[in-house]
Amino acid sequence: MTILIFVGSLIGAMALGIPIAFALLVSGMAMMWQLDLFDAQILAQNLINGANSFPLLAAPFFILAGEIMNVGGLSRRIVQLALTLVGHVRGGLGYVTIIAACLMAALSGSAVADAAALSALLLPMMVAAGHDRARSAGLIASASIIAPIIPPSIGFVIFGVAANVSVSKLFLAGIAPGLMMGLALWLTWWFLVRRETNVAPPERKTATEMWQAVREASWALVLPFIIVAGLKFGVFTPTEAAVVAAVYALFVATCIYKELRPRQLYAVLVSSARTSAVVMFLVAAAMVSAWLITVADLPSKMITLLQPFMDNKTLLMIAIMVLVMIVGTALDMTPTILILTPVLMPVVKAAGIDPVYFGVLFIINNAIGLVTPPVGVVLNAVAGVGKVGMDEVTRGVLPFMLAHFALILLMVLFPELVMAPARWLSP
Repeated sequence: MTILIFVGSLIGAMALGIPIAFALLVSGMAMMWQLDLFDAQILAQNLINGANSFPLLAAPFFILAGEIMNVGGLSRRIVQLALTLVGHVRGGLGYVTIIAACLMAALSGSAVADAAALSALLLPMMVAAGHDRARSAGLIASASIIAPIIPPSIGFVIFGVAANVSVSKLFLAGIAPGLMMGLALWLTWWFLVRRETNVAPPERKTATEMWQAVREASWALVLPFIIVAGLKFGVFTPTEAAVVAAVYALFVATCIYKELRPRQLYAVLVSSARTSAVVMFLVAAAMVSAWLITVADLPSKMITLLQPFMDNKTLLMIAIMVLVMIVGTALDMTPTILILTPVLMPVVKAAGIDPVYFGVLFIINNAIGLVTPPVGVVLNAVAGVGKVGMDEVTRGVLPFMLAHFALILLMVLFPELVMAPARWLSP
């Protein structure tokens, strides 16, 4: 009954058009009423405690860093570097998209921000070169969701706080899977582009132009190495890494590239503050439900429900991934993490599955949810910025989405694909 009330009230509130954060509060109040625990003070206290987390400070600073990078020219120079290096090969603009997405993922951590930047910069070029518009838009959308996997990742920060798992370990464990996602897209694009005969690639750049592009992008390329090295050698925590990223991006954008003017800084701060407020309020509202989920002992009921799979970790992971995939078609990434994490983590721990390994696959699956219709926010971003029909983007994203799901299946069947690189990178 408690599960039905939680799910029913949440879905009902969303169906009425109530924003997801308030829908989470409604479901929390419904559970409090059902458990005979309703107290406005308890509700307010848990709401405040939900946002009162030092590791969660990383989220607004990484959001700020991403905003500065897009406005300050760092993202544009990354795209230009990839275009200079591989733009001239057959299907080169697609490879440029994948390389740029991986590099930008290591800068911003936001799939929507990367999707908007890549759509504005590369989609017109791909269409002008003769590539199919829908397929090009689908590739950009699919490449953009690498951002929540390669550190810095806002998704890993939220999951780490909700699941009480080391954010540093999640960051380092996400590097190899994020690059594997890029490789899966590379192979899929290579297979699809062989059939295109009317594509005119840009001419090969000279060695001087390549060196110039490397020099221009070098300041942006240094940031991911600073973050990864700092985490690996224990120089700073993920929260401190977020501050370092924001300060470094501000320095490069204002003093080196000189594209971020003082008068633009206010707009950047306001934009990042709005995004941060949405994320933090979502987290705070979800923590109310998370507390009530614990009080109602829903995790033990979920363990009982999944008992037939508990003896086989592979089958259990497949069952959980299918559940997350279904939920991801209806919910955005952050609410899915906040709703499912407190329910699934006790199941994962009871089955003896490594929480870091589960966290990486869980976030990858949630990231794929960003490109699954009807709610996929990255699809909407690509369609809006690129002026492409939603049906076209959805059609174009399908082969790349299947490649991502195939990769998840491989990681479920062979956990060492995730854990072996994670152990090597861990301090």
